[in-house]
Amino acid sequence: MPRDGAARRAPGGGPDSGRSTLRAGRSEDSGARVMWQVPEPLSTVDVAVDEDTTIVLRRHGNPDGPRLVLSHGLGLAVDLYYPFWSQLTAQFDLFVYDMRNHGQNPLGPLAAHTLPSLARDHDLVLEAVDRHFGAKPKVGVCHSVGALAMLLSPSSGAGLSALVLYDPPIRKPNVDRDAYDDAGAQLADSARRRREWFPTREQFIESANSAQTFARVVPGVVELLADTTLRDDPEGEGYVLRCPSSYEAQIIEYGRVFVSVVDLSSYRCPIKVIGADPTLPFSYLPTFDLHEMVEVDYDFLPDTTHFLQLEQPDECIALMLAFLEQRDLL
Repeated sequence: MPRDGAARRAPGGGPDSGRSTLRAGRSEDSGARVMWQVPEPLSTVDVAVDEDTTIVLRRHGNPDGPRLVLSHGLGLAVDLYYPFWSQLTAQFDLFVYDMRNHGQNPLGPLAAHTLPSLARDHDLVLEAVDRHFGAKPKVGVCHSVGALAMLLSPSSGAGLSALVLYDPPIRKPNVDRDAYDDAGAQLADSARRRREWFPTREQFIESANSAQTFARVVPGVVELLADTTLRDDPEGEGYVLRCPSSYEAQIIEYGRVFVSVVDLSSYRCPIKVIGADPTLPFSYLPTFDLHEMVEVDYDFLPDTTHFLQLEQPDECIALMLAFLEQRDLL
């Protein structure tokens, strides 16, 4: 197994302030805007998850607090969720990481970009947290396909005290199979055709703002999306997606095989699922009302889509904290 890099501490870094870091700016064409600035982490570690793949693990927040390990949804980046997790930095010892081939991580081979790989990576990241920063109870917090990867991890949650999942793409066996599979096939096709190159950040932002996908998000999220999911084009001018369209499409296409085999009853820690509003048209994959699934503590947030953490971050946090308090994890 490849060895991790050494932990690197940010110069002069102490616990994060506990309040969202905002930069209010004004541009000639768009007027006053809210811009989110993700602070430098307290420390970072390069976690080698295989011979070709490294994941950059970052520590934020209060090292003396309860420990949370956060990741993100497919095609996105964990720093995009800063409007959500910035509110946790005063209370929690936060570890954030991007899934392989996303965010701050280098791009690896497409052949290894699979859900089983993402699931194994999750366990290796948890082991790295304890190895580099000392063992203590950990709660996993994740969204969408990242949540599915956590549920598929070989450890089945053995390294966690609890798991909080936001709108995971799971479905009840033999229920709405055709609707789910059809939606997944359409989504994979859309991902393959997604534009990968943009001449300017502004053009990317304009395109994202015109999509209904982000119609409900808090101010500044679309600009943060540009900051966290684009990188300079290594072959010339402009910007490219950090997670290429072909990588995203491959996970969606083959991930459909895994969504109905998740066995929540075999998971080795308590699970909280916070879903999008199941009465709204789905913006990703169909959202199911999981109230009758006794293996999970389930709630949904009215008037939210798949991107609920970016739409109602306060409410998402309140439901999570209530669950953790109920489990004596605060």
